[in-house]
Amino acid sequence: MSHIQEEIHRIKAELPENVRLVAVSKYHPVEALQEAYDGGQRIFGESKVQEMTMKYEALPKDIEWHFIGHLQTNKIKYMAPYVALIHGVDSYKLLAEINKQAEKVGRIIPCLLQIHIAQEETKFGFSMDECQAMLAEGAWKELKHVQIAGVMGMGTNTDDEAQTEREFASLQAFFHEVKQAHFADNPHFCEISMGMSDDYPIAIRHGSTLIRVGSRIFGERVY
Repeated sequence: MSHIQEEIHRIKAELPENVRLVAVSKYHPVEALQEAYDGGQRIFGESKVQEMTMKYEALPKDIEWHFIGHLQTNKIKYMAPYVALIHGVDSYKLLAEINKQAEKVGRIIPCLLQIHIAQEETKFGFSMDECQAMLAEGAWKELKHVQIAGVMGMGTNTDDEAQTEREFASLQAFFHEVKQAHFADNPHFCEISMGMSDDYPIAIRHGSTLIRVGSRIFGERVY
């Protein structure tokens, strides 16, 4: 068994039943993904639409492709036919454009609302207030070709576990608040995507259902 396959097995063995592993494969070659696939991994996360589409075409078709980067509206059409989940929706405009492109290909695309929980300005996402306002406004209910499936957040890049703990706890609380207010009867609103190679055990304690792990599986990125 290769290093990649060993890591996948090691991580999956630690995961509670309701938590899924997204192998963050951006910048890694198709061969590395094939190796992970042969080791049983079926969910891959990419952050460049062109790269993801190339890999989608090259690899087996039972893979779930998750888009985890910052998404530009003009790129959506290229992945609309196959993307399984878009993790980073941070505006109503983006949601509406995903809906438009999904309708053209006859699909309903699941999306996560990205919430800014980190202290770093560089991270994208709605503030909690902006997200609440968009949901309360209600135009999203008319978008029949997207499915809001939950929330996503990225913690501050820090060694301070207490801070990471606070940020993840805040996203968990926000998820439950939004679920109760807008999705109480909707079983599809069920995902919390948070936690990466360094902090996913903390994320799991705070209800994460999708962890995004790259360097631990594939080693450092090849640029």
